[in-house]
Amino acid sequence: MTTNPQRPDDWPTDDFVTTEELLRRHAARPIVTVEDLAATEDPFESDTEHDEFLADLYASRRADVG
Repeated sequence: MTTNPQRPDDWPTDDFVTTEELLRRHAARPIVTVEDLAATEDPFESDTEHDEFLADLYASRRADVG
């Protein structure tokens, strides 16, 4: 995992979109207030999907420990 917004050297050039371009395409705007956050849609369709996301996130974070 990387926080670098640049295309990795071994990544196909036709399959890479910069962070800035993704933000532009989705008309994303920063969340400024708590009210903005409360007004956003839930990105998960179900509690099960949320639980699976968290399990995968925690597993990926533990994969580098050791």
